This record gives sequence, structure tokens and C-alpha cells, in this order.
Amino acid sequence: MVLETLKTLFNRDLSKLKNEIESYQNENSIWAIDKDISNSAGNLCLHLIGNLNTYIGAEIGKTGYVRNRPLEFSLKDIPKSELIQKVEDTISVVNKALDNLAEADLETIYTQIIFEKEMTTGFFLIHLSTHLAYHLGQINYHRRLLDF
Repeated sequence: MVLETLKTLFNRDLSKLKNEIESYQNENSIWAIDKDISNSAGNLCLHLIGNLNTYIGAEIGKTGYVRNRPLEFSLKDIPKSELIQKVEDTISVVNKALDNLAEADLETIYTQIIFEKEMTTGFFLIHLSTHLAYHLGQINYHRRLLDF
């Protein structure tokens, strides 16, 4: 049951991420920063893509993805269409990886030490889902404040 819930949440929120990026009327606004808003929606989107492709794609799905986290925050002006494609690709990666998990796998220890201690795969997947939702909210707010 938890695994199906996680699949539903990742699909819901990644679809919302795609919709948020699609909803920018001014493509340049995706990359805008202003005053205390130091991360653009584009960089937050790249960060989420990198995060999920690393921790779900590469670790659980064995995709071979290699993350370059600094680029997630330094790349600029990637076309909206390319960001959308990257989100769609991430949806596929996440679904494929999670489809290969069994409910019992959620109780196993995750393959990496992330927060300086061991944790179960289930705990870390829940963390990744909340991390996605957190940044999704930031992107939504960014769009409503800076898309003009």
C-alpha cells in the first residue's frame, strides 16, 4: 500500500512540476531571480530532476545516471521545451524504478548514507516525495510572483 501511495504522489507532483513549467507565459521568467529569491524555477526544476534521477533512477533503477549537482544551480536559459522533456523523462525513470520494487523492499536499508545514518528505503522515498513537494511549492510561488 505504501509503495502504491508513493507512486501516486511522485506521478502527481512530477506532473504538476511539468504543468508549472508549461504555465510560464514568459519563458525568460523561468530563470528570473529577484531580491531574496535566489533560485530560479529553472534551477529548482533541474535540481529536482537531478535529485530523483540520482536517488531513485541510479540507486534503485540502476540507470547509470551521474549527477552534477553544481550544474543544477548554475545552468541558465535552458529552453522550456527541454525542461519539460527532462521532467517527462524523469517521470518514466521514477515509474520504472518504483515498478521494480516490492513492498518488502521499503523495509530494506537504502544503499547510501545520506543524512549521516542508515535509513530504510521507504523512509528515504517519503523524504524524496516531500522534497519534491517543497520545491514544487517554491516553483509555483516563483511563477506567480515573477512571471510577467
